Amino acid sequence: MLAELRTKSQITLPKDIVKALGLSEGDKLDVFERDGIIYMRPVAVYPKDYVKNLHNEIELLKADIKSGKQPTFDTVDALIAGLEEE
Repeated sequence: MLAELRTKSQITLPKDIVKALGLSEGDKLDVFERDGIIYMRPVAVYPKDYVKNLHNEIELLKADIKSGKQPTFDTVDALIAGLEEE
């Protein structure tokens, strides 16, 4: 499939590719070059505050696991069994 470079360095992605990847207007793509080849891949972009809050929650969970407040499970089956006990 061909795409034409237009003014302001814009291209239009072929409809088949947009459909195959489930892309829609406003989606973000990471564009980079390596060894003379242009690559594009869809990415999710999250606000910095969201990522920071998520990081803080993970740190709290790690502390709870270390202190024994948060149980851990080796398998999904063990997790389900633990939930059924409650």
